[in-house]
Amino acid sequence: MADRRGDTWKRHISEQLRMRDRVQRQAFEEIISQYNRLLEKSDMQAVLSERYQSDGPRGAQLSAADGGMRGDIQQEMSQMRIKHQEELTELHKKRGELAQNVIELNHQIQLKDKEIQRNEAKISEYQTQIATLEGDCQKLNTFLQDLERANQMLKDEYDALQITFSALEEKLRRTTEDNQELVSRWMAEKAQEANRLNAENEKDCRRRQAKLQKELADAAKEPLPLDPDDDIEVLAEDGGKRPGEASSPSRSLSRTPSKRISQVPPGGLLDSIGNIFGRRPGNSLSTSPENTEAPMGGVEVRVPSTALHVFEAHDGEVNAVRFSPGSRLLATGGMDRRVKLWEVVSGHCEPKGALTGSNAGITSIEFDSAGSYLLAASNDFASRIWTVDDFRLRHTLTGHSGKVLAARFLLDNTRIVSGSYDRTLKLWDLRSKVCMKTVFVGSSCNDLVCTEQCVMSGHFDKKVRFWDIRAESIVRELELQGRVTSLDLSQERTELLTCSRDDLLKIIDLRTNTVRHTFSAPGFKCGADWTRVCFSPDSNYVVGGSADGGVYVWNVLTGKLDRLLDKHHSSAINAVSWSPSGAFVLSVEKGSKAVLWSDL
Repeated sequence: MADRRGDTWKRHISEQLRMRDRVQRQAFEEIISQYNRLLEKSDMQAVLSERYQSDGPRGAQLSAADGGMRGDIQQEMSQMRIKHQEELTELHKKRGELAQNVIELNHQIQLKDKEIQRNEAKISEYQTQIATLEGDCQKLNTFLQDLERANQMLKDEYDALQITFSALEEKLRRTTEDNQELVSRWMAEKAQEANRLNAENEKDCRRRQAKLQKELADAAKEPLPLDPDDDIEVLAEDGGKRPGEASSPSRSLSRTPSKRISQVPPGGLLDSIGNIFGRRPGNSLSTSPENTEAPMGGVEVRVPSTALHVFEAHDGEVNAVRFSPGSRLLATGGMDRRVKLWEVVSGHCEPKGALTGSNAGITSIEFDSAGSYLLAASNDFASRIWTVDDFRLRHTLTGHSGKVLAARFLLDNTRIVSGSYDRTLKLWDLRSKVCMKTVFVGSSCNDLVCTEQCVMSGHFDKKVRFWDIRAESIVRELELQGRVTSLDLSQERTELLTCSRDDLLKIIDLRTNTVRHTFSAPGFKCGADWTRVCFSPDSNYVVGGSADGGVYVWNVLTGKLDRLLDKHHSSAINAVSWSPSGAFVLSVEKGSKAVLWSDL
């Protein structure tokens, strides 16, 4: 192709040169022919002059007639010579001009030749570029065809997926309608059953009241025999003796029916918040004695200063740690998908067993109030409950669409609340093993604490939210300066400890909704979104682990750093836990180590 184009340009240049030759020669052809004729006449004149000179001696001998004719010829030749001389002069002049034109034209031809050479070089370069571009164009065409085929295939797949999605959406709609209908029927049946139970209870209550009234009436009609020697004290209706009254054997006796004390109905939301934030959990009406923790007033809390035992807790990162209430048993959870139980004996943590069944790393641990059950949240979107005595898995609660970051028992130990990365909270009933409520909170939940009817949740959007689990509504919310990583309640449940990614620990007074203390230290840095901190058992200290491997202990009364334990940990601390006896603190890290601290 390149040779063919080169021949085309050569023919074109040759034709242009021929055309230029014809145009330039046409203007001078007549002049050249006249010039040639003049040269011929000049040659003829020279020949005649030579002949005339050679015939000079003979001319003297010619006659007078011949002399006249020769005079005419000489005159004519003189005129011709003058004319030829003028023409020759003119031709010389024309010749000079033409020579100058020829020089100029030769110069222009040289310039044109150079321009032609430059153009030929450019043409060669352009031909090379054209060949390269044609190759690139061919490659691009091939790539475009491949893209068109891939696009067509993706379009077909998209159409198929769209059809499948439409079918699934229709199925979901029908399933949702069926679910709503079933829920409505279930709620109606529950309401009917509740009405029946209430009616039966009212009937039973009326029967008991009627029977009691009849018995009291019968007892009032019967005469009461009195012994004069008996010393009988008549009690007031409230069951106690009034001050200032003395017992007298002569005092008349009366039998009056005692009044039934009606059960106090549960209060509204504000009463519940008051019960939560103003009283000890043992004083609540809904808390049974066996589920109530022992009062901590007599606990002697000792600030740790020494590492008693440094040990490898898990095969990999350790995320959670928790002491069992009222015992030396503790549990740790890690990324090796196991929960390990340990017992503190003589300043060492001895392994007691492992709880298995999780399909991903453990994120949080919680004991129930009696220490009989252990609840763990996991990255496999589920929460699990084991019995501590026999290490058996009892419940697996699934339903979240993201990893579960926190799970806590409510105070009645029959329900739990879980918070997930999918931005929802779920309330579970352990008796029916179903999810009772799902609340969309709008942000990933990193930690939870629970009271009787209130759940406090810390979130990725820097907010702490207070939920009434009966109404699925927010009581109030607080916004901190960083992502909330940890929550913990004081022993009196009137103060909330928070830790956030702005490297600050704060104590919030739940009665006034204000920040009471803010704790920080020059070297303290929150190492992860799930870094856990906690109160001491007497709520006089708070402890937290830093990203530099140090354990920081602050005094709540003074608001200052009381102790820094900066040895034995080689990576960021994920969680700490203070034993209920107040004697030990256990810290776990992103490595595999755990450290038991005390002041012994």
